[in-house]
Amino acid sequence: MRIIAFINQKGGVSKTTGVVNIGYALHAMDRKVLLIDMDPQAHLTYSLGIESHELEDSTYTLLKGDSPVSDVIVHRKGVDILPASLELSGAEIELSGMPGREVLLKEALGSITTDYDYILIDCPPSLGLLTLNALTAATEVSIPLLPEFLALRGVRKLMEVIEIVRKRLNPVLRITGVLISRYDSRKILHKEIVDKVRGVFGNAVFGTYLRENIAIAEAPSYGETIFEYKPTSKGAIDYQNLCLEIIKQEKP
Repeated sequence: MRIIAFINQKGGVSKTTGVVNIGYALHAMDRKVLLIDMDPQAHLTYSLGIESHELEDSTYTLLKGDSPVSDVIVHRKGVDILPASLELSGAEIELSGMPGREVLLKEALGSITTDYDYILIDCPPSLGLLTLNALTAATEVSIPLLPEFLALRGVRKLMEVIEIVRKRLNPVLRITGVLISRYDSRKILHKEIVDKVRGVFGNAVFGTYLRENIAIAEAPSYGETIFEYKPTSKGAIDYQNLCLEIIKQEKP
């Protein structure tokens, strides 16, 4: 069982898109998958056709202890989802005074973690309490990165936070994947940045780069994954290949 937090404090790096499409690609490869939306913007929730503003139970009520995890889970086409509500935006302040505030998600998930092969967590684009909860609950971290110069500067702070969490709260946590998204092989800059990223992360950088693809951007507006919307597109092919790499990391 693997719990992977997808994290980057910079927005627009295909983090939510990655969680959705990786999750459904893994499901198509016979893995049991749970997706968790920890982002107050609820983009994962909305992109799967779930109306966040109509939810009574969500990751917000789960963290507050008002809803058991069984009430929060939404089933969609073979994949389980813990959706977010917009109320999650107030959680940073509301939960800051609670004892054990860093382990609220881990404790809420409880024994259901053994029901899945993969739990994928979509973190907010910040390094606050919600992200801290995700990192404490996770066993692994995946970092989506754009092939841009400033992306490397931002990721150094992220690596510091991950190391602090590993030392103080979650000793099993490790970076097992770096996803290069919106890649264009025609651009020399993209190739140069990828070389620098590999210099930092080594073999943790996936060999499959997620190419720029308009279908990826269009699919959420229909509440669909890329495999439902355009299964023969470059985006669908890239995510399938990426998931094959992820599966190869599984322990025998």
